[in-house]
Amino acid sequence: MQGEIAVLTIDNPPVNAGSHAVRKGIVEGIQAAHAAGASGAVLIGAGRCFVAGSDLREFGKPLVWPELPDVIAALEQAPFPVVAALHGVALGGGLELSLGCDYRIAAPDTEVGLPEVSLGFVPGAGGTQRLPRLVGRALAIDLICRAARIPATRAHDIGLVDALAEGDLLEAAIAFLKERRPKRIARNLTPPNEPDEAIEAAAAAALRRGKGRPNVAEAIRLVKASAGDAQAALADERAVFQKLRLSADAVALRYLFFAERKAASIDGLDMSAARAVTSVAVIGGGTMGQGIVRTFLAAGLPVVLIERDEAALAASMEKIAANLAEQVRKGRLDTETADARKAALSGAVDYSALSGCDLVIEAVFEEMSVKKDVLSRLEAVLSPEAIIATNTSYLDIDEMAAELARPERVLGLHFFSPADIMKLLEVVRAGATSDAVLATGLKLARKLGKQPVVARVGEGFIGNRIYAAYRRRAELLVLDGASPQAVDAAATSFGFAMGPFAVSDMSGLDIAWAMRKRQAATRDPKARYVTIPDRLCEAGRLGRKTGKGWYDYASGKAQPDPEVADLIEAARAESGVTARGFDTQTIQRQLLAAIVNEAACLLDEGVAQRASDVDVALTNGYGFPRWRGGPLYWAYQQDRAALRADLDALAEAVGPGRRTGPVDRILDQIEIPQEG
Repeated sequence: MQGEIAVLTIDNPPVNAGSHAVRKGIVEGIQAAHAAGASGAVLIGAGRCFVAGSDLREFGKPLVWPELPDVIAALEQAPFPVVAALHGVALGGGLELSLGCDYRIAAPDTEVGLPEVSLGFVPGAGGTQRLPRLVGRALAIDLICRAARIPATRAHDIGLVDALAEGDLLEAAIAFLKERRPKRIARNLTPPNEPDEAIEAAAAAALRRGKGRPNVAEAIRLVKASAGDAQAALADERAVFQKLRLSADAVALRYLFFAERKAASIDGLDMSAARAVTSVAVIGGGTMGQGIVRTFLAAGLPVVLIERDEAALAASMEKIAANLAEQVRKGRLDTETADARKAALSGAVDYSALSGCDLVIEAVFEEMSVKKDVLSRLEAVLSPEAIIATNTSYLDIDEMAAELARPERVLGLHFFSPADIMKLLEVVRAGATSDAVLATGLKLARKLGKQPVVARVGEGFIGNRIYAAYRRRAELLVLDGASPQAVDAAATSFGFAMGPFAVSDMSGLDIAWAMRKRQAATRDPKARYVTIPDRLCEAGRLGRKTGKGWYDYASGKAQPDPEVADLIEAARAESGVTARGFDTQTIQRQLLAAIVNEAACLLDEGVAQRASDVDVALTNGYGFPRWRGGPLYWAYQQDRAALRADLDALAEAVGPGRRTGPVDRILDQIEIPQEG
């Protein structure tokens, strides 16, 4: 007690997860405060945050009293007002707990959100009912269905947080209560008036973004119900939560949640050896280089951009500035933040400008001789402790660093385009990379807000190597009789964000063409080779950037093109192929078989550390549907005899030169969250 104010501290390190012990402690604390004659109570978290969410390890098991709704009922029934004092993060059950309090006060750098939809279920302790009563139904639909994390300043603006704390958070919360504020129970409030059109527009956008998954639809329905009887809607919400938390989607997403945590670590690696990175440089200001620059600037790091000449430098700097201005125009950045980022960026054409940098990442043309020259020049100007990173997508980093005096400071940081938006970051451990440098790369990934996956050196590392096998199977399906449109439609109906041919057009067909030309000398002459994409490139059909690729984009949308159909027919005739039909399920299972087999091969070779790392890479960087858990998780769920039949069909279609991975052994590594 502090005078008449009871202080209840949640202390469950490291992130105060809302476990059964925490819930029971809060109920007992409220009862004790009442018995002591408290006039108010503050609920606050010890350590680095309020509550980072419920303990997901309990979600597959029977829940026991007190469940979170029981805790919130105790807060609402308390004869005195309760203030939630938020710092760090208040997420999921943590935010719902605070919504069950009468008021919320937050440190300005706090982040709040309800991530349940991203985990396959819905908020289950009043989130769909109390949030819209405070901020409105349209905004609540958007925040809940996007699983958005918003800063406390934004939460204050929309009425979710009642006050921002200046100075000591606990003192501010106690002072807030001493103003003799009355009880204010969120479930008893009426949602703000807003046009039905705004609510429906928010719902439609959320359904599109969420691919119509059941939990998204239910979250929308429940938020809309907040205009009615609170008790009935809360009971409805809890029943939906209890059902969905054990659904196939939720189990898969829970698996992926833990897989992502594991992927950010290396067994036995001492993370305390990580070095501080306070200033960085990027070599090459092309599209990828600009995205990498924006990524570092967003993380608050000063950046030096190096270009080959003044004209190229000016063009790159202008494009980065234009992007920042566009973010301001769209409301994604305020002017002050954009100006600060521009001030943190400098440019040069002389490598001497890099002498004070802790880390330099090259993003130049994907050619070994060019990259080796850049690394050699970097070694000449950087301090011995500075880290040299390469953004190569395919090339052998061991060869790239072989002639350096200190190859142990070289690693791969493979960003995905657009680098400031895509979450995946492959951290590539070359043969000589030191533990300290690897630890630094992983720590930096977290600072950049990326999802790291560690790979060893190998053609295409994890993601691009698997994707190349997937794309090759898609091309063989077309050669053997499927249309590009049918293959793309099968992929998207399975849940991929885009089909393989639409992706090729978006990224540019010349990228894979360059890889195929580089590999031509070592290709098995007996292997089946699809010439169609080469013919498209030779015809100048490089994808969206040239207006034509697998599709025609003259209308602004992808349209089938008779010219492509003619090229396909010519390739079939040249290869002696008689076209046959493929149904959607066969196409899907053959595409997935190609992914699973290649993943098993690279895991067997040690390119990836864990089976679950492959799932993390494919869901975060290649559009694989998260609600399916990843390709190896999906394969684990399949009947093994049916999967082996798919793999046999894959081997027959690929023909000579095929590689066969130990799929059964790899799938045995999958760890499914335990259900109770």
